[in-house]
Amino acid sequence: MATETLKTLKRSDVPEDMTWDLSKIFATEADFEATFTEVESLLPKIAAYKGKLRRSARLLLEALTLRDEIGQKVGKLYVYSRMNSDVDTTNAHFQGLFGRVQSLYGKVGASMAYMSPEILTIKPERLASFVEKNAGLALYQHEFDELARERQHVRSDEVEQVLADASEIFSGPRDIHTMFDNADLRFPDVENEKGVMTPLTHGNWASMWLDNPDREARRRAYETMFGTFNTWRNTMAATYSARVKLDIFSAKSRKYDSALHKALEGINLPVSVYTSLIDTVHANLPRLQRYLDLRRRVLGLDKLAWYDLYVPMVPEFEYKISYPEAQDKVIGAVSVLGSEYADALRGGFDSRWIDVMENEGKKSGAYSWGTYGTPPYMLMNWHDTMDQMFTLAHEAGHSMHSWFSRKHQPYPYSGYTLFLAEIASTCNEALLAHHLLQQTTDPELRKYILNHQLESIRGTLVRQTLFAEFEMIAHAEAEAGKPLTADVLCGIHKGLNEKYYAPAVEIDDKIGIEWARIPHFYNSFYVYQYATGISAAMSLARQIIEEGEPAVKRYLKFLSSGSSDYSINLLREAGVDLSTPAPIQEAFDAFEGYLDQYEELL
Repeated sequence: MATETLKTLKRSDVPEDMTWDLSKIFATEADFEATFTEVESLLPKIAAYKGKLRRSARLLLEALTLRDEIGQKVGKLYVYSRMNSDVDTTNAHFQGLFGRVQSLYGKVGASMAYMSPEILTIKPERLASFVEKNAGLALYQHEFDELARERQHVRSDEVEQVLADASEIFSGPRDIHTMFDNADLRFPDVENEKGVMTPLTHGNWASMWLDNPDREARRRAYETMFGTFNTWRNTMAATYSARVKLDIFSAKSRKYDSALHKALEGINLPVSVYTSLIDTVHANLPRLQRYLDLRRRVLGLDKLAWYDLYVPMVPEFEYKISYPEAQDKVIGAVSVLGSEYADALRGGFDSRWIDVMENEGKKSGAYSWGTYGTPPYMLMNWHDTMDQMFTLAHEAGHSMHSWFSRKHQPYPYSGYTLFLAEIASTCNEALLAHHLLQQTTDPELRKYILNHQLESIRGTLVRQTLFAEFEMIAHAEAEAGKPLTADVLCGIHKGLNEKYYAPAVEIDDKIGIEWARIPHFYNSFYVYQYATGISAAMSLARQIIEEGEPAVKRYLKFLSSGSSDYSINLLREAGVDLSTPAPIQEAFDAFEGYLDQYEELL
């Protein structure tokens, strides 16, 4: 019988050194309020340039400079309020701050909505003369080129104003999902393998339950997690359907062929990159089936269930690692990238870039965030597992990409596109795996690491492509006029699981609701970039390990380039061409190599 229940920490009980230091953004809330007021005061000034941008190079530069100043300030407001809210989504005060900033953000967008349409009214030869006459405008040449490329999708001043005014509405479905998923949704406690009634949370779902060697405990957690979501299936379907409808509205309002076309055209990618990814994964599903059959045999099962996909294939081997030990391992792995990289990351670890521990009301999962002029913060929900060490390496990769880009690029180009966002993070994971394998000859530990890499590729390349295909189908169905009811969405998702995982895995009806717990679906057409990202990252890591300094130089230049050129070009210069299916195929070749190594150890 169950005799005790394990509890999640309250936010007030988390040690300060395990929390991030947001005072580096605003030392006090009074500073936050002063900046908020300053941004409000600048909005009439930026609006006053309306109708004047084409008059002279001086006025155009003044307006762009003021726009960037406002952008930097409101970015800090947004990050500070959102990150404070994320560590305790039940905190009404920070919810209120974030709500105010969201409203201000909409006003900022509205006050600047005229700028792109107005710049496009400047004849190309006149704009070129502006740049020639005023050296300060040379900074914006790539931005001007981007505007020209998107000319057909920029609407009139009036339409742009309406779209800007509506910007706050577009975040509605995501905000609803975030609050429901993190603040309101509660799962029943689940009996663990020791008979102890234990909390089931987003934070411990993988580390405590899916990794659990006791199959019955995994099954109970699986049925509880998806059974709870299924209780809310109609609400979640309405929320996601609203997100999809907004995507379609946004695409139509800017005259794109589809929502998918809009998402890719924005970063100058053809739709074929997306569809080629799906086709290449489909072509390699026999390799996935080979791995799944190995997993079934190693686990000693007649048939795999979905909840058997994540448990380590070395069940008798327990790998526990503390947070400080994991930091040292990650630093050791990335030292191959040079002292600047490793020293900067160690400095970040030591100066509270990271909010480490899970607590009640904290946003689930992990992320790296920040903005120009702030540290590249990381959110985690730490448990002493190898997966969490790889997550630390992953988020550190994001943060160091941001650190290098913000250090070497001016504000307009200091960010990087979503298409590039998952490459540095996953490259760190590949370097960590290589580092760990180099450090041990223990066959059980090697199997554990190889298992992790096989699962990383399955979970990132295969699973995220499945999710990407779900998004593509859901949007296409809605664009064809079909309502996205809970039954429709669950049918799509179950069907894709059957396509990818059967016959090796027995697919039941419960998995159909999984789409409802994926927060990235509210950042539409994002997840495919995990799949392209891991493919590019594995290629870059291989080059760094095999070539040494020349590849490191190319890679650090890539990290430092921000958005100063088109993403596909920056990546090609680093040594990977994602305009072809070759990197995707190379990742599957590496997958098969790991599979061969594992089988040799049996």
